[in-house]
Amino acid sequence: MYDIGIVGCGVIGNRLAAAIDAHDRYELAAACDLDADRAASLAADYGTDATATTTDYEALVAIEGLDAVYVGVPPLAHREVVASALDAGRHVICEKPIAADAETGREMVALAAATDRVTAVNLPFRYTPGFVRLRELVAEGAIGDPRRVELRFRFPQWPREWQDVSWLESREQGGPLREVGTHFLFGVEELFGRVGAVSADVGYSGPAAYENDAVATFRAGGVRGTLDLLCDHAGAEENSITVAGDRGSLSLTGWYRLVRDRGGPDEAVLVGERGDTTAALLDEFAAAMDGEGGDLVSFEAAARVQRILDAIHASDGDRIDLSD
Repeated sequence: MYDIGIVGCGVIGNRLAAAIDAHDRYELAAACDLDADRAASLAADYGTDATATTTDYEALVAIEGLDAVYVGVPPLAHREVVASALDAGRHVICEKPIAADAETGREMVALAAATDRVTAVNLPFRYTPGFVRLRELVAEGAIGDPRRVELRFRFPQWPREWQDVSWLESREQGGPLREVGTHFLFGVEELFGRVGAVSADVGYSGPAAYENDAVATFRAGGVRGTLDLLCDHAGAEENSITVAGDRGSLSLTGWYRLVRDRGGPDEAVLVGERGDTTAALLDEFAAAMDGEGGDLVSFEAAARVQRILDAIHASDGDRIDLSD
């Protein structure tokens, strides 16, 4: 049994706590949040001793016998909490994006490389059944030669109604590209390898506020890609990745639903189940702590995605080469 502590008791922290509570390899040992009531509430909901709640992450990582720490705070605080946990000898799961910018992401890659502790970033597409099948079918040539990969995002409201945290509105560490685009750009690299070049035009909702309009092109493994984002509009929310080949197309929509030839006369749903990606992450993380490998998203892979995001924000219509 591995004792794990949670730093950051918001929506995602509570999801992790529920998964930990249901998992037979973990015990939720401690909870930390700047809001003491939120930490106490999470602890009460999942049977953690109230004395193991704190508003100080350094106190949490120092708890005797703690094996691992989940870092679910806003991106600007990821590095300091991860560094503290690693210094204390804890294994670490970090929420995505790995950091608010690529330079800090690279620093975190170096921190992970300097320790023998297990580290991972929570990017669920690694385990999502629909995405896993998408990756397999593309590799098998089921749609022929891939010609285009298309990312499409529509948010009538940002932050979304259930996201009651102000930092998601900020350009410094929030915005839909970091919060949602990270998943899909990771998916692109899972499908086709490293993104080698980016060109983008991005509009913002205010001087220091999130991006609400973006159009970008990129190349990954010889395949041209497009990214199309629009916020604050009339219409339904949409998040999708489509791979178009010379013999058909595959689309992952709604985070998990895999469809062949979407919108065509022969449209077919290939995968309709969500899968339990958090349980899968915890399974793989336990295997890694056991010394048995573990299929985890590395800090390095997550930092590469952050580099793409930085390039999109910096492009201003110019082509940025990421091939070095």
